[in-house]
Amino acid sequence: MKDAKMPASDSYHPFKISNLKDPNYSAAYLSLIFGEEEEGDLELKIMLSAMRDIFEALGEPNMSADDAKLHLEKLDALLSGDGIATIYALASWLKVLGLKLTVAVDAGDEEGSANVAELAQVGKI
Repeated sequence: MKDAKMPASDSYHPFKISNLKDPNYSAAYLSLIFGEEEEGDLELKIMLSAMRDIFEALGEPNMSADDAKLHLEKLDALLSGDGIATIYALASWLKVLGLKLTVAVDAGDEEGSANVAELAQVGKI
Protein backbone atom coordinates (compact mmCIF):
# COMPACT_ATOMS: atom_id res chain seq x y z
CA MET A 1 0.00 0.00 0.00
CA LYS A 2 1.33 3.42 -0.88
CA ASP A 3 1.85 6.07 1.76
CA ALA A 4 -1.35 8.04 1.99
CA LYS A 5 -0.91 11.77 2.40
CA MET A 6 -3.44 14.01 3.99
CA PRO A 7 -4.55 16.80 1.71
CA ALA A 8 -3.30 20.19 2.79
CA SER A 9 -6.06 22.18 4.42
CA ASP A 10 -6.85 25.75 3.62
CA SER A 11 -5.75 28.33 6.12
CA TYR A 12 -8.46 29.51 8.48
CA HIS A 13 -7.12 33.07 8.52
CA PRO A 14 -8.51 34.23 5.12
CA PHE A 15 -11.92 32.83 6.07
CA LYS A 16 -11.84 34.64 9.42
CA ILE A 17 -10.80 37.94 7.81
CA SER A 18 -13.55 37.68 5.20
CA ASN A 19 -16.12 37.25 8.00
CA LEU A 20 -14.61 40.11 10.03
CA LYS A 21 -15.22 42.49 7.11
CA ASP A 22 -18.80 42.62 8.36
CA PRO A 23 -18.71 45.22 11.18
CA ASN A 24 -21.47 43.39 13.07
CA TYR A 25 -19.44 40.18 13.01
CA SER A 26 -16.34 42.11 14.11
CA ALA A 27 -18.23 43.67 17.01
CA ALA A 28 -19.54 40.26 18.12
CA TYR A 29 -16.04 38.78 17.80
CA LEU A 30 -14.52 41.49 20.00
CA SER A 31 -17.36 41.15 22.52
CA LEU A 32 -16.58 37.46 22.76
CA ILE A 33 -12.85 38.10 23.16
CA PHE A 34 -13.39 40.82 25.79
CA GLY A 35 -15.92 38.58 27.55
CA GLU A 36 -13.08 36.18 28.34
CA GLU A 37 -11.56 38.88 30.56
CA GLU A 38 -14.49 38.61 32.95
CA GLU A 39 -13.52 35.01 33.62
CA GLY A 40 -9.85 35.89 34.05
CA ASP A 41 -8.82 34.05 30.90
CA LEU A 42 -8.03 36.97 28.58
CA GLU A 43 -4.40 37.19 27.62
CA LEU A 44 -2.83 40.24 26.05
CA LYS A 45 -1.56 38.15 23.11
CA ILE A 46 -5.07 36.92 22.31
CA MET A 47 -6.54 40.40 22.52
CA LEU A 48 -3.74 41.84 20.38
CA SER A 49 -4.22 39.11 17.78
CA ALA A 50 -7.98 39.72 17.68
CA MET A 51 -7.52 43.47 17.34
CA ARG A 52 -5.00 43.00 14.53
CA ASP A 53 -7.45 40.71 12.72
CA ILE A 54 -10.18 43.33 13.07
CA PHE A 55 -7.79 45.95 11.74
CA GLU A 56 -6.82 43.74 8.78
CA ALA A 57 -10.48 43.30 7.88
CA LEU A 58 -11.87 46.78 8.50
CA GLY A 59 -9.02 49.26 8.51
CA GLU A 60 -6.25 48.16 6.24
CA PRO A 61 -8.31 48.15 3.01
CA ASN A 62 -9.48 51.71 3.71
CA MET A 63 -6.14 53.30 4.66
CA SER A 64 -2.92 54.21 2.98
CA ALA A 65 0.07 52.06 3.90
CA ASP A 66 1.46 54.87 6.08
CA ASP A 67 -1.84 55.38 7.92
CA ALA A 68 -2.20 51.63 8.43
CA LYS A 69 1.29 51.40 9.90
CA LEU A 70 0.60 54.29 12.30
CA HIS A 71 -2.73 52.80 13.36
CA LEU A 72 -1.09 49.47 14.24
CA GLU A 73 1.64 51.29 16.16
CA LYS A 74 -1.09 53.04 18.17
CA LEU A 75 -2.57 49.66 19.03
CA ASP A 76 0.72 48.40 20.42
CA ALA A 77 1.15 51.58 22.46
CA LEU A 78 -2.36 51.66 23.88
CA LEU A 79 -2.33 48.02 24.95
CA SER A 80 0.88 48.57 26.86
CA GLY A 81 -0.63 51.44 28.83
CA ASP A 82 -2.83 51.38 31.89
CA GLY A 83 -5.43 53.57 33.48
CA ILE A 84 -8.37 55.48 32.12
CA ALA A 85 -6.42 56.92 29.18
CA THR A 86 -6.13 53.40 27.78
CA ILE A 87 -9.91 53.06 27.54
CA TYR A 88 -10.22 56.37 25.71
CA ALA A 89 -7.37 55.41 23.39
CA LEU A 90 -9.01 52.06 22.65
CA ALA A 91 -12.33 53.75 21.95
CA SER A 92 -10.61 56.15 19.57
CA TRP A 93 -8.72 53.30 17.88
CA LEU A 94 -11.94 51.35 17.31
CA LYS A 95 -13.85 54.41 16.08
CA VAL A 96 -11.51 54.73 13.09
CA LEU A 97 -12.57 51.18 12.15
CA GLY A 98 -16.27 52.03 12.47
CA LEU A 99 -16.69 50.31 15.86
CA LYS A 100 -17.32 51.63 19.37
CA LEU A 101 -17.02 50.49 22.95
CA THR A 102 -20.28 49.86 24.75
CA VAL A 103 -21.42 48.73 28.16
CA ALA A 104 -24.06 46.04 28.51
CA VAL A 105 -25.89 44.34 31.34
CA ASP A 106 -24.30 41.05 32.31
CA ALA A 107 -26.99 38.49 31.55
CA GLY A 108 -25.40 36.07 34.01
CA ASP A 109 -25.81 38.44 36.95
CA GLU A 110 -29.14 37.70 38.60
CA GLU A 111 -29.16 40.85 40.72
CA GLY A 112 -27.90 43.05 37.89
CA SER A 113 -25.69 45.16 40.15
CA ALA A 114 -22.04 45.28 41.07
CA ASN A 115 -20.89 45.18 44.65
CA VAL A 116 -18.85 47.97 46.23
CA ALA A 117 -15.57 46.01 45.95
CA GLU A 118 -16.07 45.55 42.19
CA LEU A 119 -16.80 49.25 41.71
CA ALA A 120 -13.74 50.21 43.72
CA GLN A 121 -11.59 47.92 41.57
CA VAL A 122 -12.96 49.47 38.37
CA GLY A 123 -12.33 52.97 39.74
CA LYS A 124 -8.60 52.39 40.15
CA ILE A 125 -6.44 54.33 37.70
